[in-house]
Amino acid sequence: MPRPTVQHRPFGPSPSGEDVELWRLESGGVYAEILTYGAVLHSLGVPDTAGGIRSVVVGLPSADAYAKAGGYFGAVVGRYANRIADGRLTLDGTTYELPLNDRGHTLHGGPEGFHTKVWEAQTGTDGNTAWVRLALHSPDGDMGFPGALDVSVTYALDAAGTLSCAYTAVTDRPTVVNLCNHSYFNLAGDGDVLGHTLQVDAPAYLPVDTASIPLRGAPAGVAGTPFDLTSPQVLGDRVGAADDQVRGAGGFDHCWVLAGAQGDGLRRAARLAAPRDARVMEVWTTEPGVQVFTANHLDGALEDVQGRPLERHAAVCLETQHFPDAPNRPEYPSAVLRPGTTARSRTEFRFPHLRGRTG
Repeated sequence: MPRPTVQHRPFGPSPSGEDVELWRLESGGVYAEILTYGAVLHSLGVPDTAGGIRSVVVGLPSADAYAKAGGYFGAVVGRYANRIADGRLTLDGTTYELPLNDRGHTLHGGPEGFHTKVWEAQTGTDGNTAWVRLALHSPDGDMGFPGALDVSVTYALDAAGTLSCAYTAVTDRPTVVNLCNHSYFNLAGDGDVLGHTLQVDAPAYLPVDTASIPLRGAPAGVAGTPFDLTSPQVLGDRVGAADDQVRGAGGFDHCWVLAGAQGDGLRRAARLAAPRDARVMEVWTTEPGVQVFTANHLDGALEDVQGRPLERHAAVCLETQHFPDAPNRPEYPSAVLRPGTTARSRTEFRFPHLRGRTG
C-alpha cells in the first residue's frame, strides 16, 4: 500500500490579507484538502465502487468566497456551534451578551467566529496515517464569550480511508465550548442529494420554533414522523413531507438526539449513501447530537470550486455537536468547560464501501 503523504501549497490571501495554506493528506486511496482559513475541509476525494474519485464535500474557489458565502462551508465552527437563544448565556451567576447574527440569536460563535480565523498548522505522518493539526487562540471576551480559549482540531486520514476530526479545548476561566465541522456532503459529487438515503441512529430529535431554537420540554420521539430515520430513508421523500417542522425549516435543520449517553465513546450517528450505494459514508462520534441540515437556503446564486451553481438541497450537513442552546438548558448535556480540564471530542467519517479494496 502506498505510504501516506502530506503536501501543501499557498491558497491565496484571507479576507484580512493573511496568507492561507492548503494542506493535502493522502492515505488509503482517499485524499483530504484542509485550509488554514476557518480550518475548512476544502475537498475530500473518495473513490466510488467503480474506482472513480470525486470530492464528496462542497468546496469554494477562494477564502474570500468562503467568507462571503455565509454558509460556513467546511469550516470548524465555534466557540459555540449552532444557536444560543437571544445571544445570552448565564454562567456561575454572570450573564454574558453575545453578538446576534441569526434572527435575533447567536449562531456558530457569532459573525467573527472561528470560521473567519486563520489557524496555525502542524503536520506529519504516523504509520499509515497522514495528519494536520490546526490550532487557534481565542482571547477572553472574543465574541462576548468569557475566558481565553486554546483549541485544536486534528484531521487525520488513515489506511482505511477514514477521515477523523479530533478536537481539544482548554480555558483559563469557566466558559462554554461546542466545536464541530460544518461540511456540506454530496456523495455523488454534484447535483442534489434528494436521491441519497440517510439513516440517523437516534430515537428522538429537538423540535424548534420559527427561529430554529429548540422548543421547551423533552425531546420528541421520531416514531411516526418524517424524522424517523432509524432505517435508511430517501431524503427527497422526507424533506418534502407535509409536516410543520419540515415546512418551517424548508427541509431538515434539526438536532437528532443520538442513542447512547455522552461519554460512551465513539458510536455511529448516521449513514449516508449515494444512489445505488456508489459511495457510502458513516459518521461516528463521541458527541450527543447531530444536526442534519439539507442546505435549504441555497438558490443557485453561489458557485462551487468548479463553477457549478449550488441549488437548493445540493448537499446535506451532518454536524456532530452538543445540543443547540445547551448553555441555557440545564437538562441538556453540559457544554461548560472549566480551568484545569480539557474538552475532547472526536468524529470520524468512514467509507465502508472501500473495504476489501487493494492498492
